[in-house]
Amino acid sequence: MVSNCTRRDVLKGLAGLMAACPLTLHALADTKPHPSSKPNLLFLLMDDLRFDALGCMGNTMVHTPHIDQLAQQGTRFTEHFCTTSICMSSRATIFTGQFTCTHQITDFQTPLSATQFQTSYPALLRQAGYQTGFIGKWGVGPVPEDQFDFFKGFPGQGWYFSKDPNEKRHLTTIMRDQALEFLDTQNQANPFCLSISFKSPHCQDGDPKQFLYDPAYEELYQEDEFVPARTATEAAFHKLPPFLQDSEARNRWKLRFSTPEQMQQSVKGYYRLISGVDRCVGDLVVKLEEKGLRDNTVIILTSDNGFYLGEHGLAGKWFMHEESIRLPLIIMDPRHTPAQSTNAHMTLTIDMAPTLLNLAGIPIPQTMQGKSLVPLLQGEPAAWRKEFYYEHLFEHPAIPKTEGIRTQRWKWVTYPDHPGADELYDLRHDPLEETNLVQNPEYQAVRDRLTRRWNTWKTRLAQWHPHGTEPWRDPE
Repeated sequence: MVSNCTRRDVLKGLAGLMAACPLTLHALADTKPHPSSKPNLLFLLMDDLRFDALGCMGNTMVHTPHIDQLAQQGTRFTEHFCTTSICMSSRATIFTGQFTCTHQITDFQTPLSATQFQTSYPALLRQAGYQTGFIGKWGVGPVPEDQFDFFKGFPGQGWYFSKDPNEKRHLTTIMRDQALEFLDTQNQANPFCLSISFKSPHCQDGDPKQFLYDPAYEELYQEDEFVPARTATEAAFHKLPPFLQDSEARNRWKLRFSTPEQMQQSVKGYYRLISGVDRCVGDLVVKLEEKGLRDNTVIILTSDNGFYLGEHGLAGKWFMHEESIRLPLIIMDPRHTPAQSTNAHMTLTIDMAPTLLNLAGIPIPQTMQGKSLVPLLQGEPAAWRKEFYYEHLFEHPAIPKTEGIRTQRWKWVTYPDHPGADELYDLRHDPLEETNLVQNPEYQAVRDRLTRRWNTWKTRLAQWHPHGTEPWRDPE
């Protein structure tokens, strides 16, 4: 978990930087659009943003005032998870509302098929008359420039600093300027959906500095000290099975967290990248205000997957620890959402597409396996999931495949290529996942029940087809 021993006021250098970006969200809920009007949708997806790396999520070190304002004026979902913790699979899930084993995107080259894309949220919104824009990391094969009204996406991981010597701006600033360009073309007559897929706070793989933040944030966090989690120890690392100790997650830990100095440098770089996005969020809200669009624009901010900050002696994501699979989710709907509400229902990345469609009044296709969160936003009683199936099927010699079941209390993990290396955690009493109970006879009934649930989920997912006659239903 993220913690720190000091918190400084905003540094003078940052204060000047933020001055041009005042908070304007306090009155967002004061004015209401006509109830029949379709809302604009601003979908902000960060890359590798873990659940507790925002001020509004309890982090006392990271500086995210604009995102925190979104949470104050909207709903903060406290139990939000990805169903696959890797970027391309998770992004395909966000577009389609499907589990990875359904959409089958498990590498960086495979695009969504034409049929899959036509039932994705961007395509369905455009078909319904929305002006659609996409900016940033596409992440799912070649970029489909002709499928959007405004497209500034890039393939692969992208670069924080351009190879063009004439381009001095950081990538987050470039993306902000592109977003402002899009918003300048919008009016109150036609609704829009703008999806911004940030690279931040993802590392720049291959660069020794790893976290390449905007130099404007160099002074931020210099006087702070990050306190590593209780599980960021060699003792915790040696509790892992040997194949995790030898995994790519350990290789990347050596690049980022292997010394105290490296730990401080990496975490502060990670936070500076997050603060860069926060400033972008503030600028976008100001633009919405200037254009008269803020009171009819729903803003959603979330992440594709989590990120280890040295917990269990690991870096990256992929595996099923909470740091890897649990994410922030904020939805600010100025038309309906009560201020500063929190929601503890178990929500997933598969829920993003159906939620966006439902907000726009568009029928949710039966190809989608997620649930709309609109009833939760509006405080309506709803039967809701109590568990979900996790899968990580990416083919990599040093990243073991992982599957499991996460309930409100329990987590059961299995590694398909390593029989017998299962894990069982009681998250109510062991939230840091320090004690594997799988061999404890007192918990055999729990282990057996979750194993059966895993088999039920796998069977149900294998038998269901998105273009069949039956809509998806979670296993009973």
